[in-house]
Amino acid sequence: MATAPDDSIPARRKILVAARTLFTTAGYASTTIKAIAVEAGVAVQTVYFVFGNKRSILAALLDVSIAGDDEPVPTLERQWVADAVAARDPMEQLRIQVHASRQVLDRVGPVLLAVRAAAGADAEVAQLWATTCAHHETVLRHLMTALAGKVEALDVERCVDIGLVLLAPESHDLLLNERSWSATDYEQWVVESLAATADIRR
Repeated sequence: MATAPDDSIPARRKILVAARTLFTTAGYASTTIKAIAVEAGVAVQTVYFVFGNKRSILAALLDVSIAGDDEPVPTLERQWVADAVAARDPMEQLRIQVHASRQVLDRVGPVLLAVRAAAGADAEVAQLWATTCAHHETVLRHLMTALAGKVEALDVERCVDIGLVLLAPESHDLLLNERSWSATDYEQWVVESLAATADIRR
């Protein structure tokens, strides 16, 4: 059902909210620009004027969902990353970064699953999926490299590999949505698993 128009909300935001709803329910491939316009309560021409095409809408939706806002601040320059790196205690670093990562997955997880589902049949979406995965790996490696400065003989690459599994959108969706884990239980599991991989002695 289309949302009622609200002139107080910028068109860009309305389009992104509508696209999120449709991409995560009907799927990316099945969603048309017209359907997004109807859901957003804007003209089709407005969608094209603001974004140009559907792939650009998806890319913008990913960016906003990962960041949690429209500010042009890269993930590695976000405050939570700085706080995690600055933490002196390795367990505190893990708690900070896992908490923030879980919040990111709460926002972007459903969108990532929609992207992955569409990637097999759309080369541009496949490239977007690959770029997003590479970005996640870069952030995780940055954090694990910082952790290596606090934990003797830490295997950064192994920690990155394990982190990619624990913090994958599929893992997040399975445990929190399908298995009804609480956010606290999920975070504790990820922290303890990473601590075991890093051989952090508490």
